Amino acid sequence: MPNVAEQSSAIRSYYEGLAKGVFRAVTCKACGGYTFPPTGCCEHCASWDVTPVELSGDATLLLASHNISPACHPRFEKIAPYVYGHLRLKEGPIVQGIVLGVKPTPEDLKALFERGPVPVKAETLQMSDLPVIAFRLAG
Repeated sequence: MPNVAEQSSAIRSYYEGLAKGVFRAVTCKACGGYTFPPTGCCEHCASWDVTPVELSGDATLLLASHNISPACHPRFEKIAPYVYGHLRLKEGPIVQGIVLGVKPTPEDLKALFERGPVPVKAETLQMSDLPVIAFRLAG
């Protein structure tokens, strides 16, 4: 089992990559599953035998909604109101993130819903304290 320093280096590596537009995860040598964001063990089978990997950034937006008001954390106040969604990464994990390119209005959210699952591409938003992952509608 890895020690605390190894675990914190996975977290540090994730944020350092995110700041450069690199989306990091780990893949499990035991079951082949992806864990995102990366941790010291597999979220699927709990194996500690994981390897760092870079993700494509390609995903599918499954559903979207608007954020609550006020923003859930002070780091998001500058961009509120915004759209928030559940997305399936090309590599498999389902994640949550900010969705760019959609206005947080009932009309725009309804139109997005009616389109069904849509392709998106990951990008980095630099907040005041750390980078966060966001997804922009593709095409």
